[in-house]
Amino acid sequence: MDIQLEKLDLIKKLVETKDPTIINSIKKIFSKKKKDWWDDLSDEQKEEIKESERQIERGEFVSYEDLMKKYR
Repeated sequence: MDIQLEKLDLIKKLVETKDPTIINSIKKIFSKKKKDWWDDLSDEQKEEIKESERQIERGEFVSYEDLMKKYR
């Protein structure tokens, strides 16, 4: 299946329809289909973020200001 051809076919059908319920149904699909960026991360990336949060909770971090002092 060629996704681009599928999209073009859907666009054609959408342009030709006179049925407002179809338009509203499509709008509802897109409004429900908001994807969370977290879902796109690998398990390794998610674990690294979680570990970073644990380090912050333990106070194991350097503030931005302190880091910039080092390089100014």
